[in-house]
Amino acid sequence: MAKISKKYGIRYGRTVRAKYDKIQSQLKSKKKCPYCNKVGSVKRIAVGIWKCDKCNIKFAGKAYNI
Repeated sequence: MAKISKKYGIRYGRTVRAKYDKIQSQLKSKKKCPYCNKVGSVKRIAVGIWKCDKCNIKFAGKAYNI
């Protein structure tokens, strides 16, 4: 799998790019709705606010993953 931070090359340091990769991979992964249990229907609206497209419920969670 290609790293998301590859576009930065050698800039910003190794640890910063590793943390960025981890956060972005969590953010882009498919989430499971805690109410209807459907995988892939949850989208992030804002930091800590999530919405399920199937059951149309908004709920709070963590910033990058539920």
